[in-house]
Amino acid sequence: MTSVPPPTIESDPELENQFEFAFAPLHKRCLGLAVGSVVALLVALATALSLLRSPANDYPLGLLSNFFLGYEVSWSGALVGAFWGFWLGFVVGWSFAFARNLVLAIISLCFRAGAELEESRGFLDHI
Repeated sequence: MTSVPPPTIESDPELENQFEFAFAPLHKRCLGLAVGSVVALLVALATALSLLRSPANDYPLGLLSNFFLGYEVSWSGALVGAFWGFWLGFVVGWSFAFARNLVLAIISLCFRAGAELEESRGFLDHI
């Protein structure tokens, strides 16, 4: 009975494409823009909802003024909060993409170095 070896990345182009897609680097600027846009929209919507609701059920959004310079619970504050929310989200998204790309590059380097070491070890055993 012959055993079939498990597929390797070199022998299966579909598997290679899946790995390349899964470990592709993230585009830092695009992720920053996406996260920044979502955070800006959330801050603006939260402020608008707070203004549209009755003041008795007001959310404590005024605390954002401790972090966002010029923010207040008003319509103009919604724009200021959206501005600061965008920049905060951009920095968080960009930093996440940078860190993920760096970690994947280091892991890839370690795996390739280990594979090359195994290949050279097998070569040295034949000498």
